[in-house]
Amino acid sequence: MSPRKNPAPNFYAGVPLDRVDQRRADSGYIETLINDPHCVIVPVWRAKHLIGEAAEAIWLQRTQAEHLITLARESMFLGLRQEVAYLAVDLSHLEEPEIEPLAEAWGSFRDLRAVGPVMDRRDSAILAYARGLVHWHARHGFCGVCGSPTVSEKAGHQRRCTNPRCAAVHFPRTDPAVIMLIHDGGERCVLGRQAIWPPGMHSTLAGFVEPGESLEEAVAREIYEEVGLKIPVEEVFYHSSQPWPFPSSIMLGFYARAEFAALETAEDELESAEWFTREQLRRSPEDETFRLPRRDSIARRLVNDWLAEG
Repeated sequence: MSPRKNPAPNFYAGVPLDRVDQRRADSGYIETLINDPHCVIVPVWRAKHLIGEAAEAIWLQRTQAEHLITLARESMFLGLRQEVAYLAVDLSHLEEPEIEPLAEAWGSFRDLRAVGPVMDRRDSAILAYARGLVHWHARHGFCGVCGSPTVSEKAGHQRRCTNPRCAAVHFPRTDPAVIMLIHDGGERCVLGRQAIWPPGMHSTLAGFVEPGESLEEAVAREIYEEVGLKIPVEEVFYHSSQPWPFPSSIMLGFYARAEFAALETAEDELESAEWFTREQLRRSPEDETFRLPRRDSIARRLVNDWLAEG
């Protein structure tokens, strides 16, 4: 099965901001943007976002929340939306008693995965972008080359080692992971489940890309390691990708065709894996006995598009 042409963006893709990369190093320009009263503040607290009662993103203008910039452990310019700057501020260092008044004034801090599927897709993409950037800064306060402290530069889009003998520059990283729906070219596909997932949850196989391999090779290797099916790379077809900042991945979606055969489940990877028919998936009870992947995941997109082909 080959994918449809030009599939629509997945959840958390399609950030509606001009990132103005060519001007991030212009501190005067960035300062003017974030000092504008209409500048939008995007608070992030311990990987959670400020969400309203109707599961909408809460955008705070600088005039409402200027103090959050002062409180922030780190601030990151995200980009422009209709000439208005968006600024992510990391408040993760604040304890709950300090953050509660802020939350009560405007909404509550919630995990994006709990509300993303019902939010405006463009807004959830901005929040995912902010979450990923905050996560990277929080984990790169020290140079990976010499161990010295690093400082933020280019409006939060790089960090530099403060050791003049090193001065290494570090850029935001995202981990490439392949995620694939295996099918037999007919009515059956493979889904597995991990023991740590919610009861009944099943999903496609996935794994991180290793050094020295192509994406197609990573797909074939992961499939063999997890369920024992040998698939030639010629039977691996790209579908689409999805930013997945939980905490810092880019999910690269594929279909892979395999001959129907018994599965040899790797117990250290999966609790179980089985072949399922289209009819079984269409009749999914979506309860603790069996449920499909979460609606905002590329795994669900791969399954839904495969079902639509049959």
